[in-house]
Amino acid sequence: MDPHRVLVVGYDDAELLDIACVTTTLDAVRVIDPAKGYQIALATPGGRPITCSTGLVLGGQETLERVKGPIGTLVVSGGLGHLRAAADERFVGHVRRLARESERVASLCTGASVLAAAGLLDGRRATTHWHFAAQLASEYPQVTVDARPIYVRDGEVYTAAGVTSALDLSLSFIEADFGPDMARWVSRAMVTYLHRPGNQAQMSMFTAAPATDHNLVRKVTDHVAAGLDADLSTAALARLARVSPRHLTRLFQAHLHQTPGRYVRRTRLTAAAQLLSTTDLPIARIAARCGFSSPESLRQAFTREYGTAPSQYRALASTAA
Repeated sequence: MDPHRVLVVGYDDAELLDIACVTTTLDAVRVIDPAKGYQIALATPGGRPITCSTGLVLGGQETLERVKGPIGTLVVSGGLGHLRAAADERFVGHVRRLARESERVASLCTGASVLAAAGLLDGRRATTHWHFAAQLASEYPQVTVDARPIYVRDGEVYTAAGVTSALDLSLSFIEADFGPDMARWVSRAMVTYLHRPGNQAQMSMFTAAPATDHNLVRKVTDHVAAGLDADLSTAALARLARVSPRHLTRLFQAHLHQTPGRYVRRTRLTAAAQLLSTTDLPIARIAARCGFSSPESLRQAFTREYGTAPSQYRALASTAA
C-alpha cells in the first residue's frame, strides 16, 4: 500500500512553525515504524523557495500549479502573508482544485483565510488564531468562526488555531490513520506534555496576556483569578471596584467585550478545564474550587462552553496523554 500522501501548501510570509509542526510530527511515524508513515511534500507557487515570516527560506518540493491528486491530506499553512495569498485568485483556485482531489483538507492558523476564500468553509464551523478570528468572521460571514477551540473538524475539513496547535491536529491525524498507540508514541517522541483534544480552549487564564491596561478592570480581573470560589457576582465586583454594577458592566464591555458575569464564567471554566486535564481531583472538588455551586452546575456550564461533559473531557485528555 502506498503511504498516505500529505501536501503542505506554503507561500511567502508563511509561518515556519505551522509548516514544521505538521511535517515533523507526521514524519515521526516513519521514524518510529519504518513500515508505516506519510509521503510529505511542500508545494509552493511556481515551485519556488518561499521566505517565511522569520526570514528563513524553505525550498518547494512540488509546483502548486502542476501538482495533481489523489492526495490524502491537503494542509494550507498560515502566516502573515495569508491576506495576500487569499487575495490571489490563481493561488486560491489551485487550492480549491486540490481540495477536490483530497481525502481531507486542513488549514493552520490564518490559513483559514485561504480555505474561506476558496469557498471551502462556507456553511461550516471553523477556527483560526484567536487574534484573527474577528477579521475572518467579518470578511467571510458565511463561515461560523469559533475562536475558542484549538482545532475544529467539520466533515473532512479541519481548521486549527495555528502555531503549536498544528502539532495537536497532526497527532489527531496520526491517531485516525495509525491508531492511538502510535499517536501516544509520537507524542512522547515530540516531548509534548499532552495531545490535547480539539475542543480545548486556545487560551487559558494561566498563559493569556493581560486582557486590558485599564487599572480598575485589571484590579477586578486579578481579584477574579485569585479567588474563583469567592462571591464574584457583578454586585460584589462592583463593590470591590467602588463603582455601580452598571458602570462596571460598561467598563467590561468597553475593555473586554463581555459582561463581568460572562468573564467570570469563562475564567472559572478555563480553570476547571486545566484542572481536569492536569490533576486527578474529583469533579466535585474541581467544581467547588472553581466557584460552581455543584458538580451538576459545572457539568451544565462546561457542556455549553466546550460541547462535552467534564468527565468526557478528562477521559479524552488522559487517553491522549
